[in-house]
Amino acid sequence: MVQKAYDLAVVGAGIVGLAHALAAAKLGKRVVVIDRDAAANGASIRNFGFVTITGQQAGDCWQKAFRSREIWSDVAEGAGIPILQRGLTMTARLPESEAVIDAFLQTEMGATCKRLTPEQAQEAAPCLRTGRISAALFSPLELRVESRNALPRLAGWLGDSHNVDFLWRTSVNSVDTPRISTSRGPVEAETVVVCPGDDGTALFADRIAAYDVTRCKLHMLRVTPRTPQRLGTAVMSDLGLARYLGYAELPEAVALKQRLDRDMAAYRDNGIHLIVVQSEDGSLIVGDSHHYSDTPDPFIDKTVNDLILSELDTVLDLGPYDVTETWLGTYASAPDRWRFTDKPDDATRIVMVTAGCGASTAFAIGEETIGDLYR
Repeated sequence: MVQKAYDLAVVGAGIVGLAHALAAAKLGKRVVVIDRDAAANGASIRNFGFVTITGQQAGDCWQKAFRSREIWSDVAEGAGIPILQRGLTMTARLPESEAVIDAFLQTEMGATCKRLTPEQAQEAAPCLRTGRISAALFSPLELRVESRNALPRLAGWLGDSHNVDFLWRTSVNSVDTPRISTSRGPVEAETVVVCPGDDGTALFADRIAAYDVTRCKLHMLRVTPRTPQRLGTAVMSDLGLARYLGYAELPEAVALKQRLDRDMAAYRDNGIHLIVVQSEDGSLIVGDSHHYSDTPDPFIDKTVNDLILSELDTVLDLGPYDVTETWLGTYASAPDRWRFTDKPDDATRIVMVTAGCGASTAFAIGEETIGDLYR
């Protein structure tokens, strides 16, 4: 039975929960993190590990991503998390895509970015098919970690260096701050932050339902070239310019979306855009697609994977390769917001990222929430 009292209890050990634990621990608070699994097992470890700034929606999202990148740099050093890649090469092969890139470079968000010729882009990302692209946008801001390893290391570092306690394999039955009822007995905490990932039914279901939250299912693949290749930066393609809101909300993106809807309808219908990052062993994580449902089915559709691989082959020349792993990612999604913080009472917060940018923004959200709780 749990007896120790805490300043903060965090429910959920994904990146959003760990970000809140870090922010509170930095203030000297006694923190416990409670999770029903034996380790983080949701969206936080199933994605690219790609801390993306460029292309995030203008305003709050971009600002939170920019700040989170700074924290990621410090955390990675402290926790011994390798940063495997830096930077992004966003490729374009359509004149409409080039127009979006040019417009983005005129915004505040494009201040650190630059336009590249195909030859310059290949210097940043050596596997590019230069004959297939007409230009590229380069950003130096992005960081990439191996998420399935980074999350356990982050949790271990919080425990070892910041005295954060973890209750793994522990279900939270109810929260009535300062009392949390768990499968291992009661936990007492002055404040509570609930970070439920994409689960809107276990705790505060009525409050979460008010935000019209659903779930998004992603197809992810690991590709291993038979001859070792150096990817260089992370790589994206035209489809991303029509999906990431930092680009897609620009007036110049209207023509691009219309053309893609006409010429690449199957890709657009499946929410496909290309992201490619490289792991330490030389394999590539490739994705992804987006399908929305309150209960996404657990099945991997080969047709969708083939579309993702077709876009990969259009942009990169990897030579022969094998698909060595496939899996499904998932995250919470809402139609009119990328995140929300709900306040059941003065000492309790519910925090959800309702878009695929939790890894990119969580640390700054954690600072915001803890700053609000402990003014």
